[in-house]
Amino acid sequence: MGDPSSKNLLEDRPAHRSEGSKKTYKKPKTDDAISTITEDSFISFRKKFHFPNDVVMRVPARSDRARFPPPGYVTVYEFSLRAGLRLPPAPELIDIMMICGVSISQFSYRAMSIIMGLIVLFRDRGVVLSSECLSRIGRLLSDVQGRITFRSKWLDIRTRDPSKDALQYEVRYLSRFIDEEYLFKVGLSTQAERSYAQMLKKSVKVPEAVLQKNHSKRPGSKEEEEDVLKHQCIGRRRAEELLDQHIDFRLEMTKTLNDWNTEFMKVKYLQGEYKKKYDAKVKEMKAMEEQLAGCRTELANMITSTSLHNQQMDRLHIDLVDAQTTINQQMKDQQVLEDENKRLQSMLSEKEAQQLPSTVIEDFKKSFAFKIIIEDHVQEARNHIYDVEVKALEAEFMEEGFIKGFMKGVRAVHRKTGANIQGLSPSQASGDPPSDSGGEEVESELQKIFALEEDEDDLEIL
Repeated sequence: MGDPSSKNLLEDRPAHRSEGSKKTYKKPKTDDAISTITEDSFISFRKKFHFPNDVVMRVPARSDRARFPPPGYVTVYEFSLRAGLRLPPAPELIDIMMICGVSISQFSYRAMSIIMGLIVLFRDRGVVLSSECLSRIGRLLSDVQGRITFRSKWLDIRTRDPSKDALQYEVRYLSRFIDEEYLFKVGLSTQAERSYAQMLKKSVKVPEAVLQKNHSKRPGSKEEEEDVLKHQCIGRRRAEELLDQHIDFRLEMTKTLNDWNTEFMKVKYLQGEYKKKYDAKVKEMKAMEEQLAGCRTELANMITSTSLHNQQMDRLHIDLVDAQTTINQQMKDQQVLEDENKRLQSMLSEKEAQQLPSTVIEDFKKSFAFKIIIEDHVQEARNHIYDVEVKALEAEFMEEGFIKGFMKGVRAVHRKTGANIQGLSPSQASGDPPSDSGGEEVESELQKIFALEEDEDDLEIL
């Protein structure tokens, strides 16, 4: 039914021990496995698993590991694609399946949901689910058929029979409206890594119920039964031959269709690649055209700015020529003014030479020393006048006033009393005072004289 390689793959599974024996499974190192995928494998992947062309696929390097894909990439397992899984299974589930020696198809829907729930629960608690954790929670048992049973206080998980016949039976009678090849891939491809779709086609055997019914209707002799059996054997043989031919023809057609699909996927892949390159070239051409338009605009702006700069330079040149002419004229006028200034300077120097003595005298008069000398002379003159003339006049005025006042007083006393005064002649004593002066004037003069005498006495006492 299958090639020897598939049988070897099925027989290479680890042997399971009895229920009471100890399990000493060695945990495989999945991170150390090196991928065997090449660039040519991508074409068959796109054809078989309907990968879109816009999905970027990368061949893992020898240093890459499944659990640590490059940034921006997701690890996809081949057996999960063959099993019809949309998403790759969790690494914990892969380790448990490899240690227990079961395939993902042996898990029922209930068992799979429980396992995934445990994985999520353990991840939420920060722990990685492993076979050791399961052995601590419950008991992992295996029977002769290779079925794995996990029993605990609150869980009971059991895998299906891994034998090929049991899986074929489950797949065949699961549903009539589901593609057998797809179901068989779910069932056996994970183990044999090969499709056995021809094994799942409906048989052309005559049902036993129909035979029993016909036999009951036409009971006959033994020869008739033998003829019937012979006829049935011939019919079965012919049916088997026809079925084999049909299977061979279908295999050839399937192979041809696969080859055509492979070529079609290659062409489609190449078409997608060429379309990507064409789109990239179109984008590049558009970018180049935009750059060219920008360069043209920049060149036009540079030409405009250059013309404006040239016009400005022409205006500046004209202004420079006018300024140079003005400067030359001003230099000529300055030369004339300098000559005139020299002439006037010479005339001024001559006049200054002529007026130098008088100028010195005037400057000396205006100076501070001259003022001091003049003030000294004025002060000396004032002192001399005061010492000589003023004092003499004061003495003279004082003597004359005293005599006149004394004589007036004597005469006034003589008139009032009529007595004679020693030292005065009768003529002096009887001398009339001037007509313009009255008795009041004489009294005031006497009072002044007496007041002066009292002041002198006070000074002498002091």
